[in-house]
Amino acid sequence: MKITLNPDIGLVDMIRSKLDENKILYDKRYCPCVLPNNHNEDTVCMCKEFREQNVNGYCHCQLYYKEMD
Repeated sequence: MKITLNPDIGLVDMIRSKLDENKILYDKRYCPCVLPNNHNEDTVCMCKEFREQNVNGYCHCQLYYKEMD
């Protein structure tokens, strides 16, 4: 398995900025795609859904791409 950042630098910068905001506001780097009332340990970046994903593809916010061997 190989995990890489999205090659779109503008998108990566935007997502990382939102993750940093969430860290300041909520003390954790929650996925910016998740509404605050749904924050939990499973939605901390890299989210559980992406970690458990068994196919090639992006996480919800498209920050990371997973390529299965």
